[in-house]
Amino acid sequence: MRLSAMGDVAMTVPVLRAFVKQYPTVQLTVISRPFFKPFFDGIPNVSFFAFDEKERHKGFLGLLRLFQDLKKLNIDAFADLHNVLRSQIIRNLFALSGKKIAAVDKGRRGKKELTRTEDKVFKQLPTMFQRHTTVFEVLGFPVNLSNPDLPEKGILDKEIQTIIGKHYQKLIGIAPFAQYDSKVYPIDLMRQVIDTLAEKNTNTVLLFGGGKKEIEVLDALSKHKKNVINMAGKINFQQELKLISNLDVMLSMDSGNAHIAAMLSVKVVTLWGATHPFAGFSPFNQPLENALFSDREKYPLLPTSVYGNKKVEGYSDVMRTIKPEEVVLKIESLL
Repeated sequence: MRLSAMGDVAMTVPVLRAFVKQYPTVQLTVISRPFFKPFFDGIPNVSFFAFDEKERHKGFLGLLRLFQDLKKLNIDAFADLHNVLRSQIIRNLFALSGKKIAAVDKGRRGKKELTRTEDKVFKQLPTMFQRHTTVFEVLGFPVNLSNPDLPEKGILDKEIQTIIGKHYQKLIGIAPFAQYDSKVYPIDLMRQVIDTLAEKNTNTVLLFGGGKKEIEVLDALSKHKKNVINMAGKINFQQELKLISNLDVMLSMDSGNAHIAAMLSVKVVTLWGATHPFAGFSPFNQPLENALFSDREKYPLLPTSVYGNKKVEGYSDVMRTIKPEEVVLKIESLL
């Protein structure tokens, strides 16, 4: 069970791919929001159960109905990869019915030590992928992630081909937004990155985002550039996943798009502001050198937040210490 958020749900995918490869006789059922179902399509021995938050599974009585619905699947063990109140209720109900249960340890103490302003402990914490494998190990299924099972590229339909054209040599994805401003690279600097990448006719730059405000920004960034295309609002989610799987590289913030690209075995360059990969949220199977950081010598309190939702006075411009030329060089080195 993992209900949200998008990036967190995406981070379960590589672990489940490894699981089914190593335990081909075990059937897995993923419990999550309906929107995330395409993440798990095509994974052998994995079925999807849609959590109906608005109606059937709404509120406490809805959670009791969810438990009854899940009991019909003859589940032997319950892996709680979310560990919030909803999943805890379901987990405990399964425990009371005699089933094996295990829950993810979110490592709150270590994260607090990493992000506090005094006596900061700046070290790598276990990744969420490692925390997930620990859950399955408790249930009796150790999972080895050293040789990941990576998916093949999706087939691009005619609608996508019409939008992006057929004459590109390199496809570069850029997802310039994140849930919190402290994780977003300044738009004027991002414009410099995009303009430089667009100077090469062999590059096609695809911009990803969603919502009216983001689409307006992406439209402005792609205006008057033939090889810069705003994809937001033009294709559905399933098509977007297939398109991302065909990218040569994705540039993303510390956000869901980084994890989606990584789960699709795409090279990912990430930009980090208030947050840091040491908290355990680095994209799957990506080397640390693909992560570009704000200057900790100039801003010694970094990282100041695990999720980017904590503001610290004087730290609003930390990402300006990541130079556009540095970002472009990193992307070009991976092409």
